[in-house]
Amino acid sequence: MKIAVPSETDAKMESMRSGHFGHAPYFTIVTFDDDMNVTGVEAAKNVDHDAEGCGGVIEHVIGMDVDGILTAGMGMPPFTRFTNAGITVYSDTTTPKVGDVIELFAKGQVPRMDPSNACRH
Repeated sequence: MKIAVPSETDAKMESMRSGHFGHAPYFTIVTFDDDMNVTGVEAAKNVDHDAEGCGGVIEHVIGMDVDGILTAGMGMPPFTRFTNAGITVYSDTTTPKVGDVIELFAKGQVPRMDPSNACRH
């Protein structure tokens, strides 16, 4: 399983999470084995939201061949596009550090995003 986490820096597990996936400077890409042990971590620069728009960011993430995105929030259109592309959207709004939220995710403690919680902006 491979998960993308919107991140403020390229510091991988030490990075702070970005509050909104579309404007995140980076994504931390975490790969897990079947037992949910982390087997790989990389940082990937995001595309420029102002130049590419939200759709460009979504396509960029889809192109990373991830199984899920773990975010603090997103709007309904991106949620729908990710879901339609077979990418599960997970949500945690309280854990600021990538490594900490990944630890929770590996333990099954990060739920799928409820569409009723989508941003309305």
